[in-house]
Amino acid sequence: MAAGDGDVKLGTLGSSGERGGDGSPGGSGATAAGSSWAATLLATGGEMLLNVALVALVLLGAYRLWVRWGRRGLGAGPGAGEDSPAATLPRMKKRDFSLEQLRQYDGARTPRILLAVNGKVFDVTKGSKFYGPAGPYGIFAGRDASRGLATFCLDKDALRDEYDDLSDLNAVQMESVREWEMQFKEKYDYVGRLLKPGEEPSEYTDEEDTKDHSKQD
Repeated sequence: MAAGDGDVKLGTLGSSGERGGDGSPGGSGATAAGSSWAATLLATGGEMLLNVALVALVLLGAYRLWVRWGRRGLGAGPGAGEDSPAATLPRMKKRDFSLEQLRQYDGARTPRILLAVNGKVFDVTKGSKFYGPAGPYGIFAGRDASRGLATFCLDKDALRDEYDDLSDLNAVQMESVREWEMQFKEKYDYVGRLLKPGEEPSEYTDEEDTKDHSKQD
C-alpha cells in the first residue's frame, strides 16, 4: 500500500472524529441540538395543553351559568311541574295588575304564583318548585323580577317597592330583560300587564283571552 493511500485513509478517519462513538453523525453537537429541539417541543406542547385547559374551564363555567339561570331559572327540566298546584288551578283570565295586586300572588297567601318581567305578568305556578316560598327564586314571587334578572341578583336590593321603570339599566341589561321576557312567554302563561302608577287596566274580552292562551299551547 502506498504511503499516500495511508495518509488519505488516516485523514478520512481523523475528519470523521466529529462522528459519534457509534459512528452516527453529529456527536455531541447533534445531542445538544436534539435536546434543544425536545425542550422546545415539550414547552410548546405544555402551552397548548394549558390553553386547552383554560378554554375548557371557561366553557364549563358558561354551561353552569346557563343551567342555573336558563333551565333552572325558568323552572324547566324533568319534574319541574310535578306535584304542582297548577294542576288543580283553572287558567287565570287575562287582566292587568298594579304592584299591590301582584304581591297577593306570592305563593304564600294564595297557591297561584305570578311575577312580572318587563311590564308583562306571567303565571309561574307550575314552576312553584322554583318560585314558591321555599324555592331558590321565591324572592321574585308576586314581584317585578326585571331588575333581578337583568343584574343576576337574588338579593332584596334587586326589588323595588315602588314601580320600577328600569331607566337606569344599561343597554346590555335591558337586552337581557327582553330575552328573559321572551323565555317566560315560551314557558308560562302571559296573564296581563303590570300597570304604571295611575294607569287604568285594560278590559279583555273572552275572545282575546282565549286567543292569547291558545298561543301558549
